Amino acid sequence: MSTPRAHLVDGSLYVFRAWHSMPDEFHDVDGHPTNAVHGFTRFLCELLERVRPTYLAVAFDAALTTSFRNGIYPAYKANRELPPMELERQFVRCREVAQALGIHVLSDHTYEADDLIGSSLWMLRGHGVPSVIVSADKDFGQLIGPDDEQWDYARNQRWGPEGVHAKLGVHPHQVADYLALTGDAIDNIPGVPGIGAKTAAALLAHFESLDALLERIEEVAFLRLRGAAACAKRLREHADTARLCRRLTRIALDAPVPENPDALRPRRTDAERLDALCETLRFGPLTRNRLHALAGA
Repeated sequence: MSTPRAHLVDGSLYVFRAWHSMPDEFHDVDGHPTNAVHGFTRFLCELLERVRPTYLAVAFDAALTTSFRNGIYPAYKANRELPPMELERQFVRCREVAQALGIHVLSDHTYEADDLIGSSLWMLRGHGVPSVIVSADKDFGQLIGPDDEQWDYARNQRWGPEGVHAKLGVHPHQVADYLALTGDAIDNIPGVPGIGAKTAAALLAHFESLDALLERIEEVAFLRLRGAAACAKRLREHADTARLCRRLTRIALDAPVPENPDALRPRRTDAERLDALCETLRFGPLTRNRLHALAGA
């Protein structure tokens, strides 16, 4: 009999997708928009109906400006605009929907959703439970072990460690180093100027790690690599930046999460509480019936 997998959901990603894809025609009893809530709820219902997971957690970002990474590098994610109040309000409602379904919700003002998922995966691995990370985010590649998977739900694509290499050209244990070299414009992580994805992958294929690469920079100029001499010069000039970037790209494994997989088992919930939430969000009968069936309420 196969070991049950835990499903760890990147909740914020699917809230943002719903916000951008759902029509602005849904409102709660107070007239506030709920398009993201409706889209996220549909996604969550479909996931639960499809998988019926033994262990499940949904992680949300609450550390938009207070992540420990902001203390390391104040410009981290400084290029991003904060969500508008209409969306921030819907994030709260999405967390309430997940909790009303008996799902364990992860959120912290110091650690990001990635860290909460990574720390949960690490805890589960320690108990012999493999994980499926439900997200399209490439950063999660660094977490994938031999028994784990990442699942891009929207495209219905799944991959394990070999899939990480096929997508990025590096192995899971090299992903944080790879991102430190290439940088990440979305998160305002600079990386090493002039080093793109192919060059970073080639360097890590040869040197195995960022530490070994920086210790042996003098060898770079002699590699059969286009612009090898210029690459060596840039690495020499930006070595400290590369090390700093890796502190930003490495997913934390010590965030505050439950210590036992049983905490991630979906719980039976209160029917009255669920009804009250459905009434507030003005869910229709189809959505209400799906939620009650899934919550066991």
